[in-house]
Amino acid sequence: MAEYTREEIIKKLQDSSKDMSTLYTQTFINYTGKTTDTKEKYTEVIAEWLLNNIDLLYKIQKINRKSSYKVETHDGKYNNSNRKEEIIAMEIFRQSSLNILGKILDYQTPLKNEQDDKAGKIDIVSYNKDIKTVYLLELKNEYNEETMLRCVLEIFTYSKTLDKDKFLEDFNLPKDTKIKASPLVFFNGSQYKEMVEGDNKFLKQLMDKLDIEPFYIIKNYYYSIV
Repeated sequence: MAEYTREEIIKKLQDSSKDMSTLYTQTFINYTGKTTDTKEKYTEVIAEWLLNNIDLLYKIQKINRKSSYKVETHDGKYNNSNRKEEIIAMEIFRQSSLNILGKILDYQTPLKNEQDDKAGKIDIVSYNKDIKTVYLLELKNEYNEETMLRCVLEIFTYSKTLDKDKFLEDFNLPKDTKIKASPLVFFNGSQYKEMVEGDNKFLKQLMDKLDIEPFYIIKNYYYSIV
């Protein structure tokens, strides 16, 4: 990978900020390593800039989806075309619950209204009725090496894209249900190690500001949060 100065990373951010809904897809969001001049982690430079320009993230536009968010044909069965994350999501769906995250409502929940809309799918949706909270979960498999920053920006973007009132209605949930966005990554995977190795001050501040809490998953006989 090429190496960059702090200003070069910030220039990439400024250029990409014209459409914040696609920021998480930009290659530099996944850069690891440190700037050549200030020796800061690329992710820390990005997180600091986002903290100083936080209003841009809150301007991500909602997509008014006409079809139901709840896909009736989702049955937990997979085929040869499914990606690793999709397979894990379907296995968790068949498991039906995920301890503290509650009942699994759906997987691969669509966000688009039209084919050209720039939006992905929410990997897993769960509901903890005891605390009336829905979790929008961005799942990464145990071998995925995307940065935690990307995971955070991806699921935050999805949460802003979501038409929350329609979503709650489609899943027949109370109107005062809280919706939380969270990365769901493997315990001891690269994102977990990134978070516990320290030197992530601005990333952690950004996560606090956006109310993003990661959850770490393991699989023994079944999947559970640690």
